[in-house]
Amino acid sequence: MGKIFGIIPHQVAAYLISLAMAIALARILIPFFRRIKCGQPEREEGPESHKVKSGTPTFGGLIFLIPMVLVGGWHALKDHRILVLILVTLGFGAIGFFDDYLKVVKKHNTGLTPRQKMMGLLIVSGAFTWYAVTYIPAASTLVIPFIGLKAPLALPVVAAVPFSIFVLVAFSNAVNLTDGLDGLAGTVTTFVLLFLTIMSAFNSDWGYISTFCAILAGGLLGFLIFNLHPAKIFMGDVGALALGGALSAMSLMTGTAIYLGIAGIIYVAEALSVVIQVAWFKRTKKRVFLMAPLHHHYEYKGWKETKVVTVFALITIVSGAIAVLLL
Repeated sequence: MGKIFGIIPHQVAAYLISLAMAIALARILIPFFRRIKCGQPEREEGPESHKVKSGTPTFGGLIFLIPMVLVGGWHALKDHRILVLILVTLGFGAIGFFDDYLKVVKKHNTGLTPRQKMMGLLIVSGAFTWYAVTYIPAASTLVIPFIGLKAPLALPVVAAVPFSIFVLVAFSNAVNLTDGLDGLAGTVTTFVLLFLTIMSAFNSDWGYISTFCAILAGGLLGFLIFNLHPAKIFMGDVGALALGGALSAMSLMTGTAIYLGIAGIIYVAEALSVVIQVAWFKRTKKRVFLMAPLHHHYEYKGWKETKVVTVFALITIVSGAIAVLLL
């Protein structure tokens, strides 16, 4: 435990600087986005309580991505692996930005087509996977629960490459699906980042992971101040896809993708709810959930947004603790 708490103070400055930058940016960007009418349209088939959110500014992911670039760029001068994490996060964020831009600014209801979005995700995932498998030894390993960090499973390249691409694409989409309620994706991701920070303390070579987590978490908290219910701004695809890319990239660089699935069980549940809903409806014309993703199911059951966010956050705290114990 002393080892864990010994590494955290080293990241405090990065966390606080990123937090301060994000708060300052939010106070500038939110009025700006309102002025240029970058409002998020709400789906017609969504919960009735969401209709009042129509017009709320989006592109909020920029609030934590800009501090990530500035603060992270400074730390990247000492460790190029932080630069890699910045680039892969921005790569996923760029895909989300174009999607948001087409939907909000150009008024294209669907944004990027599924084919265009998937192609972008595969390109970014492929580029990162090439780097990780080539230069990061741990990226070709997989830490198995109950066996732990001391004996990770070595993966051949033919397995490591498709597995890495799958994790990147799946988790970026899963985080994006989770971003459907005020503060939900940001709160869940904050606790998952805490898990990754604690996990990084178990290996002396993973200090760059805790540094990057601190930078991203600080900016994310600054964003959350304005995103909690009632949200003054949404993170948009630019933020959600970026967060999913960052989390999955860090897990792959440490061989801990399975643990990310445990700590981020909410992301997994949200994504599975959509897969199950679509597959079952195509087969039977009936729905398993009142509405997918999962958070909307509980809204239709009468839960308030704040209750869903609180319960999902508590589940993430428990799942993160379980993931740490399994290390």
